[in-house]
Amino acid sequence: MDNPLLVPTETGGLPAFDRIRPEHAEPAIDVVLSENRARVRQLSEEVGAGGRPPSWQRLVEPLDDLSERLSRAWGPVSHLFAVVGIPEWRAAYHACLPKVTAYQLEVSQNGALYRAYERLAASSEREALSASRQKVIRDALRDFKLSGVALADAERSRFREIAVTLSQLQSKFQENVLDSAQAWSKHVPDESRLAGMTDQGRALARSRAAAKGLDGFRLTLDFPSYDSVVRYADDRDLRAELYEAYSTRASDRGPLAGRFDNGPLIDQILALRHEQALLLGYANFAEMSLATKMARSPDEVERFLLDLNRRAHRAAEVELDELKAFARSRGGPEDFQPWDLPYYSEKLKEEKLGFSGNDLRPYFQAPRVIRGMFDLVERLYGITIETARDVAAWHADVTTYVIRDARGDRIGLFYLDPYAREDKRGGAWMDECLGRRRTSAGTQSPVAYLTCNFAPPIHESQPGLLTHEEVLTLFHEFGHGLHHLLTRVDEAAVSGIRGVEWDAVELPSQFMENWCYDRTTLRGFARHWQTGEELPDPLLAKLQASRTFQAALATLRQLEFALFDLRIHRNYEPRALPTGAAGSLAGTATDPVLSTLAEVRREISVLRPPEWNRMPSSFSHVFAGGYAAGYYSYKWAEVLSADVFAAFVETGFSAETGHRFRDTILAQGGSRRAMDLFVQFRGREPSLEPLLRQSGLLE
Repeated sequence: MDNPLLVPTETGGLPAFDRIRPEHAEPAIDVVLSENRARVRQLSEEVGAGGRPPSWQRLVEPLDDLSERLSRAWGPVSHLFAVVGIPEWRAAYHACLPKVTAYQLEVSQNGALYRAYERLAASSEREALSASRQKVIRDALRDFKLSGVALADAERSRFREIAVTLSQLQSKFQENVLDSAQAWSKHVPDESRLAGMTDQGRALARSRAAAKGLDGFRLTLDFPSYDSVVRYADDRDLRAELYEAYSTRASDRGPLAGRFDNGPLIDQILALRHEQALLLGYANFAEMSLATKMARSPDEVERFLLDLNRRAHRAAEVELDELKAFARSRGGPEDFQPWDLPYYSEKLKEEKLGFSGNDLRPYFQAPRVIRGMFDLVERLYGITIETARDVAAWHADVTTYVIRDARGDRIGLFYLDPYAREDKRGGAWMDECLGRRRTSAGTQSPVAYLTCNFAPPIHESQPGLLTHEEVLTLFHEFGHGLHHLLTRVDEAAVSGIRGVEWDAVELPSQFMENWCYDRTTLRGFARHWQTGEELPDPLLAKLQASRTFQAALATLRQLEFALFDLRIHRNYEPRALPTGAAGSLAGTATDPVLSTLAEVRREISVLRPPEWNRMPSSFSHVFAGGYAAGYYSYKWAEVLSADVFAAFVETGFSAETGHRFRDTILAQGGSRRAMDLFVQFRGREPSLEPLLRQSGLLE
């Protein structure tokens, strides 16, 4: 079978996205797993207790080769599952997922390999290894233990069973979120109901209706469509209807109540995570999660979050009181609700600062923003970015770019998939396609995927126009991409984003957001798509001033998510779970997930959502992604990123500071502790003051 997923590792080629089909996935995975298992058995014997002494070349490099071989087959399957979520790709992904998970656990629970790493760590050879290679060994020993390698046979088997089940439950969680969003839409024949919405929002709704053979307009729950209603539509009932559908996705409430209910999955996911933690000797999953992070304990994280709440809470109350008073002055409701907040916030911003977000959109045409972002990083880091030709992609929207150093040598490559599609997972993310690593055949260049869900161009004569929030998202994800692509580390396990503590991994991404308010950077790309006029100085100044507009409310929103995530994992108490889809306790008055959320909202929120709001049911970061007991990382890393950007301000944005950030933070990847790298760059440990100043919260 000519299977494009079975590419020899040494060729270094890119995935053949023009030839990969769902029917290729399972046969390729079966072949790779069979061959890998045979090699693992051989390797275990070679470096086992009775074999030759383990060395970097005899132990680590062969395992890296096996990991790379699997990644070459499984990576494209996982990626296509996310960006082309048709039934055939879903079936292929779900057929392979338990097989891949089981294999990875077999390797991570292989006692012979674990003992070989222990022997290597205790050997005289370790002292001769570079610092990055020593960290690879330390991280590997930690990860072996976190995979249950040291458990007794029965417990190790149970740990493996839990891990396979969790991978399937988490995948199903994400699928339910996507399915529930796709299953809901609202046909609006009467355009008058869309009064207040932007031309872009109405055009998008019209195109969505036409795609289904309908007259008028069709509203959906992908974020560009949802936001265009709740932020701009004058019809309060319409805003409330969209809010209810969006905030009850994949739950027991709302217009699709029970059809894609994630409540039972949440119960099972939390129970299994807690059981895993207990098996490893942790008191709860939050403790287990922090084993790979900068923060030292769940209580330290909670103190950090509550300290930020103390600093922002009163300011948020003032912001909300101001907004409610403004709404009443405009004839708005006395019973101010969450679906009123974005609408009146936009109106207040327009009155208070003299502009609305929609005033900026004509100046942010997607191709120019992308090029302006490239110009910025070329200036900061001494690189060049150009379009790569003849690279196969999975959709016509995708563009591929190559990064070169000052000598013109290729550093890496990335795919950019910017626009929303109905079969594409929502949100924005960066993922790796290939990681940098040095082998006997040479150095493999890193390759990344950058995926967003912006409103697409409505017609050929008009480019995609972004909101400023979407510009921030683009810069954010590209920051992750640069962390992966600009690495100079040759060891696969700690190159790029690999091996970076999870609560530091957002530093480069949040750092990039700062440039979206920088005058010089904005001047480089913000031009009116029709007239070519630069973003006027008064409007630019208003945009910069808007950075602290309702910053306290935005801070509390992140704190609510983070504290909820921390507490459901730290405070989890086992309980009997009914069997069957209808037997979930989720959604009942006694549900500890919802009661924890209510408690957190009483402590943090100043505008509490309705009782039927089911935020947890679509909280994919925590229940389907890598942020479980780690959502606080966004705020934790924001402290780091604000302090790093302050260094640029203090040095007058000198080229030397940009090169030093590249060499100290981006290039080093996970080869050293994040705190050590930060101190090397900044000359001291992080300070909270730059973030407070940036948010207008400095007392």
